[in-house]
Amino acid sequence: MRRTLIPALAAALLATQAAAQGPRITPHEIDGHLRFLSSDLLEGRAPATRGGRLTAEYIAGQLRESGVEPGAAGSYFQRVPIDIVGADPATIRVSAAGRATATLRYPEDVVVWAGSAAERSAVNAEIVFVGYGSAAPEFRWDDFKGVDVRGKVLMVLVNDPPAPANEATLFGGRAMTYYGRWTYKFEEAERRGAAGMLIVHTTEQAGYPWHTVVGSWAKEQRMLPRSPSLPAPLAVRGWITDSAAASLLGQAGLNLAELRRRAERRDFRPVATGITLSAAFQNTVEHLESENVVGIVRGSDPALRDQHVAFSAHWDHLGIGPAVNGDSIYNGSLDNASGTADVLAIARAAAAGPAPKRSLLFVFVTAEESGLLGSEFFALNPTVPIAGIVANLNIDGGNILGRALDFRVLGENKSSLGPLFASMLQPRGWRTAPDQHPERGYFYRSDHFSFAKAGVPSISIAAGSVYEGKPAEWGAQQEEAYTSRCYHQPCDEYRPDFDLSGAAQLAELVLTFGLQLANGDHIPEWAADAEFRRPSR
Repeated sequence: MRRTLIPALAAALLATQAAAQGPRITPHEIDGHLRFLSSDLLEGRAPATRGGRLTAEYIAGQLRESGVEPGAAGSYFQRVPIDIVGADPATIRVSAAGRATATLRYPEDVVVWAGSAAERSAVNAEIVFVGYGSAAPEFRWDDFKGVDVRGKVLMVLVNDPPAPANEATLFGGRAMTYYGRWTYKFEEAERRGAAGMLIVHTTEQAGYPWHTVVGSWAKEQRMLPRSPSLPAPLAVRGWITDSAAASLLGQAGLNLAELRRRAERRDFRPVATGITLSAAFQNTVEHLESENVVGIVRGSDPALRDQHVAFSAHWDHLGIGPAVNGDSIYNGSLDNASGTADVLAIARAAAAGPAPKRSLLFVFVTAEESGLLGSEFFALNPTVPIAGIVANLNIDGGNILGRALDFRVLGENKSSLGPLFASMLQPRGWRTAPDQHPERGYFYRSDHFSFAKAGVPSISIAAGSVYEGKPAEWGAQQEEAYTSRCYHQPCDEYRPDFDLSGAAQLAELVLTFGLQLANGDHIPEWAADAEFRRPSR
């Protein structure tokens, strides 16, 4: 990483903003987008639904009106094939036999769903406890120890093994690595031929409460059509509450707390429980399409216009789900109508010119809530060569709380993007905020991660926790209240008392930063130890 470039780039960045005549983005503009995108009329913006299609059409219409060109082979729409698989709750049966006997309640004790687009899902196999389910040679860690788990149901702990005092950087220390994400754990189980998996949930380790699990997975699931090059899918995926898991294991003479302690050691070995899990249910399966919405502002420099700075936000949310206090529409106002509104405003301002040297790509992706499906599809099928995307700036959760004094940058230390952004903030009296919850693995939970996996230096930018005119602890309190009460719940909905001055501030910063990258003499570089760095160009 050429850190010596950062002061010069930051100075040029300040000059770029100083040349602007007043704010290019206003709270009023963002409010107009946010009100519509959060409306009940869009029915929660689920992909491949009427509300989702209306959302995509709205975004495309706004891009067209702003003068942003179509970015997907002459269209604003990149078609994304999606399989929608819904378990029929009336048919779900989950029970245990053998060394433990129990009928597990759905969704109070377990939430289960299909691992593929199958009309019936069923598993009847022994539960094997595999600790954290990680095979990480760079950490000299292997939870499987060569044990054959083909055809088994794996019980696994969420997150990473904790780092001991004498090895403080093991699995990123406090910060979650990709090995701690539920997506990795399912992928690893499939690579090893397992029949099913149950992830043991605790709020502390998952980063969200059980009702978030219910709101996210006790409903239709969306998935990309499965590539024939992948291993066979799990028949059943699921989560189990900590108390239900402890009760099952206890009947078999096993103590979950003790198993957790054993799983924190490198010498852990899988534990055959002697418990047979039986799970079966019928599914409805639909093979549909959703859409990423892609626009482009062409660069002015013939030598650089084939390079792109990509701005991204996911437009989807959870649609209609289990009713909470009589409300079944999961509007997703903060998550992520707010980010979509910000990037729409950024696109409009960028199209107003002047055109930067490099091109600007605006990618509004679908199915983030289903596991980053839209951005994964885009990264595998980019509308421009992926090697020509020099940076990705993502917004997942705009600022509805007012003007911020610090900003959270996911991926801050993985490339030169983080230090450069921090240098831009410093002369304004602002700063980047340390990640208050690195154990929650936010870097792996939004769409910039799909770009990063494809080798693109990527960050996601959001307000931090310190706000103008508010006590120091106020921002963190607001975030925790939202996470515990409204994250992936119907109460994440538009309110007229949102303070969108911070949304305009955030969008203006991201726009200014993106323009400087597009006009700069050098492209961003990965840090030497970044896990997704691609060969130097």
